[in-house]
Amino acid sequence: MKAAMRGFAQELDAFQAEITRKFSQQEERLTMLDRKTALSPNRPVLSTAHAGENLHHKAFDTYLRSGDDSPLRGLELEAKGLNTQVAAEGGYLVDPETASAIRGVLHATASIRAIASVVTVEATSFDVLVDHSDVSSGWATESGSVAESDTPSIDRIPIRLHELAAMPKASQRLLDDSAFDVEGWLANRIASKFARAEAAAFIHGDGADKPRGFLTHDVIEDELWEWGNLGYIATGADGDFATINASDAIVDLVYALGATYRANSVFVMNSKTAGAVRKMKDADGRFLWSDGLAAAEPARLMGYPVLVAEDMPDIATDSMAIAFGDFAAGYTIAERPDMRVLRDPFSAKPHVLFYATKRVGGDVSDFKAIKLLKFGTS
Repeated sequence: MKAAMRGFAQELDAFQAEITRKFSQQEERLTMLDRKTALSPNRPVLSTAHAGENLHHKAFDTYLRSGDDSPLRGLELEAKGLNTQVAAEGGYLVDPETASAIRGVLHATASIRAIASVVTVEATSFDVLVDHSDVSSGWATESGSVAESDTPSIDRIPIRLHELAAMPKASQRLLDDSAFDVEGWLANRIASKFARAEAAAFIHGDGADKPRGFLTHDVIEDELWEWGNLGYIATGADGDFATINASDAIVDLVYALGATYRANSVFVMNSKTAGAVRKMKDADGRFLWSDGLAAAEPARLMGYPVLVAEDMPDIATDSMAIAFGDFAAGYTIAERPDMRVLRDPFSAKPHVLFYATKRVGGDVSDFKAIKLLKFGTS
């Protein structure tokens, strides 16, 4: 019996040794094949640009799945304002393909970003210089003296950049699945989070660690308007349009804005307010609201485009539910050109966290360019 067991053990050891030898031979063949493929000129690159994009895509995808950033180190990439890798900051990576996908979603979202002035900066803040005064002048005679003109004054409006962050996660098993589009998933998750956060901040942000929204500035009746405040027109009814000639408030709002701003002006309101406004008619029974003729064309109110931004307040007592103005002149968004992604496989095992950050700021840059409609008696 012992002899039989000893013989079986010897056969098993021989079998395992044979398997080990076969695996070693297979690994050697694969290694030689990889070297041959890397050195062989038999597979010409049909398109250098396309090959570079594929290499970059595969390298970044490898980093997201496994954390291996070695393939990225050998790639020379043009990021056009983006940093592909910041090694000194713990492995932060910026992927131009992912960042461009996120930017596209942000532009397509109903946000003030779509109509505001957006500038790209490399500093921590952006200063808007505004000359809202004028040089005095007068008629002069041939022999009379000319009075000295007043010197125009220039205001500086600093827009500080704040950090916007998102941290989606996925299980390592999901990342290991080769059929799973890691970059697409990451872009969609971060884009959704960033779009919602930005849209709210550009309207209601208090300026503390976030952009300052235009509705958080002091408001004043338009007849008493002065720089540093936003002027408003009252509807004449508490939390509603006036019972008689309700559309007059819309007309007054439009013409409260200077003629130089009206040409590029846009109405901003949420869906509930838009539902109430689109029922309005003028004295001849014609609707003030008209839908866009093309699919991508915005609806128009009194001939001006309408941006439906859901973060605008509902119609209520003394609410500023409608804004009208040239937001390209009146509101400035400053942002850094790069988005950074940090892969964290340790903090939430068995999940992998992706900590993405973007720096952005915003504030009113011209208080003359925006007017508000207040749903109140005065």
